[in-house]
Amino acid sequence: MAADTEKLLQFLLRLGDNTLILGHRVSEWCGHAPILEEDIALANTALDLIGQTQMWLGYAGEVQGQGKSADDLAFLRDAWDFRNVLLTELPNGDFGRTLLRQFLFDAYQSVLMGRLIKSSDETVASIAAKASKEVAYHVERSADTVVGLGDGTPESHARMQAALDYLWPYVGEMFASDDVDAAMVAAGVAPDPASLRAEFDALVTRVLADATLTIPDGRFAHSGGRTGRMHTEHLGHLLAQMQWLQRAYPGCEW
Repeated sequence: MAADTEKLLQFLLRLGDNTLILGHRVSEWCGHAPILEEDIALANTALDLIGQTQMWLGYAGEVQGQGKSADDLAFLRDAWDFRNVLLTELPNGDFGRTLLRQFLFDAYQSVLMGRLIKSSDETVASIAAKASKEVAYHVERSADTVVGLGDGTPESHARMQAALDYLWPYVGEMFASDDVDAAMVAAGVAPDPASLRAEFDALVTRVLADATLTIPDGRFAHSGGRTGRMHTEHLGHLLAQMQWLQRAYPGCEW
C-alpha cells in the first residue's frame, strides 16, 4: 500500500524539523560550553543533527513536488508550518538541562531509527540507516553525561533533577499518534509512535536510575508542536535568528 503523499510529507517534516530545531539549539553552545572538549562535542552533535535534517527535508521536498530544497523548507517557512516536538525548541537553560534534553531526544531517536531502517519506503530506510550510526553515539554520550552530572556533586544533582522535572512533561508528545501516523503504519513506512514508548521507558529508566534521578509522577504531556497547532513562544525567536539572512537576502548562497 503506497503512502498518502500529503501525510508522508507531514511525517518527513516532523523528522526533519525535530533535528533542525534541536540542531540549532545545540549550536547555540558553540563558544560557550563549560570546557573546550564539551564545546567541540556539542558542535559536532549540532552538525550531525543538521546533516540528518538535510536528508529528511531533502526527501520532503521531493515528495512535495514543488521544486523546494531542504534549505527552502528550513529557511522559508513560518513558525506555524513547523512540525517539531516542543521539547526541541525549548531554550537551552544550563549545561545540565541541555544534556538531559539531548538524552531524552537521543533515546527516542535510537528507538525510532531502529524501526525505520525496516521501513517499506526505501529512502526512509536508507536515511534511517545512515542516521542510526550517529544516533547510537549521541545516546551513549548524552547518557554518560547525564549519569556523571546526576550522580555527581550535590549541586550538579540538584540541577539535573530540576532539569528533569522541567523537561519530563514534554516527553509524551513524542509518542502521540494521529491520522498521519496511522497512514504511515498502514503503508508500512513507520511504526505507531505509541509502540515506541515501552522501549524508550526501559532505556531512560535505567539511565536515570544510574544518575540517581527521580522521574516525576504523572503522565501529563504538552502537545501541539508536531501538528503545528501550537508552538511555544521560543520557536519564533529561534526562527528569527536562524532565518534572517535568507529572508533579508533571498536566494543568497555561500
